[in-house]
Amino acid sequence: MIRYLITRMLSIIPVMGVVTAVVFGLTYLSPGDAAVVLAGDYASPAQIAAIRERLHLDAPIVPQYFHWLGSVLRGDLGNSIFSEQPVLALILSRVEPTIILAIAATLVSVIIAVPLGLLAARKRGGIADQLVSFFGIAGTAIPAFLIGYLLIFTFGVYFGSMPISGFPGLDSGAWEVLRHVLLPATMLGFAQTALITRITRASAIEVLNQDFIRVARAKGLDEFTIIMRHCLRLIAVPLVTIVGMSFAYMLGGVVITETVFAIPGVGRLLVDAIQHKDVPVIQGVLLISSFVYVLINLMVDLSYLFFDPRIKYT
Repeated sequence: MIRYLITRMLSIIPVMGVVTAVVFGLTYLSPGDAAVVLAGDYASPAQIAAIRERLHLDAPIVPQYFHWLGSVLRGDLGNSIFSEQPVLALILSRVEPTIILAIAATLVSVIIAVPLGLLAARKRGGIADQLVSFFGIAGTAIPAFLIGYLLIFTFGVYFGSMPISGFPGLDSGAWEVLRHVLLPATMLGFAQTALITRITRASAIEVLNQDFIRVARAKGLDEFTIIMRHCLRLIAVPLVTIVGMSFAYMLGGVVITETVFAIPGVGRLLVDAIQHKDVPVIQGVLLISSFVYVLINLMVDLSYLFFDPRIKYT
C-alpha cells in the first residue's frame, strides 16, 4: 500500500511537468500582447517595448518557460500584470465561493441522482424508469447556461424568492450562503446529476440481476434492505469514481456558472484575466486547477480500499 502510494505520488511529477509545458505554451502562443493592453491606447512603441522588457516578454519561449518553471517550483506564481498582486494570493482570495459552489453542486447531484437511479433500476421498464431515462438524456443535452437563466427567471424574477447574483461569504451565516448558492449549484450540477443517474441505474440493474440478489429475495428480505445492504455496497466503486470526476469537473466548470450568477470566484478571476491578457493569473489558475484534478484522481483511487475491501494495492 505504501509502495503504491509513493509510486502514485511520484507519477504526479511527470504529469505536472507536461501540464506546465502545455499551460505555458498555450498562454505564450495565444493571440494578443499583454504589454500593449497594459500600456493603453495612447502608448508609444518605446513605452510598449519598455513594458515588454520589464516583464521579460521579449525573451525566447524556452528561457521564458524555464524562468517561469523555476519560480513555480519555489512557490512563486508571479504577480498579476494589472493589479500587481501575487497570483497565489489572488487565487486564494477567490477560492472560498468556488469550493463551496462545487461541494454544493456535488451534494445536489448525489442527493437527486442516486435515489432516481435506484428507483429506475428497481422499476426497470416501467413509467418511472422511462421518465428517469428521459431525464438522463435531457440533462446531458440541455446547455447549463440555459438551466441557469431558467432558474434566474423563475425563482429570482417571477417569484423573487432567491438571490440571483453575488456571494455573501461565510461570515454572513449558513442560511445566507445556502440561499445564494442553491440556484448556481443546481445549474452547475444539473448535467452531472443526469450522468450520475444513468451510471447508478446501469450499475444497479447489473447488481439486481445477480443470483445472490434472487437468493436474498427468496429468503424474504424486503427490497429496501436488499438495495441498502447489498446493492449500494456493490455499486459504491463506480459511484465514487463518477462523483469524484464530477467534483473535479465542477471545479473546472464553474467559469460559466460564476459568470451567469456574478459570483466572485476563481472562474470569474480566470475570465477577467483572459479578457485583460493577464498571463501570470491565467497560468496560475490553470496550473492549480490541473494539480487539484490530479489530486482528486488519486483520492478517488485510494477511496476504493474503503468501499471495496477486495481491492488490494501492492
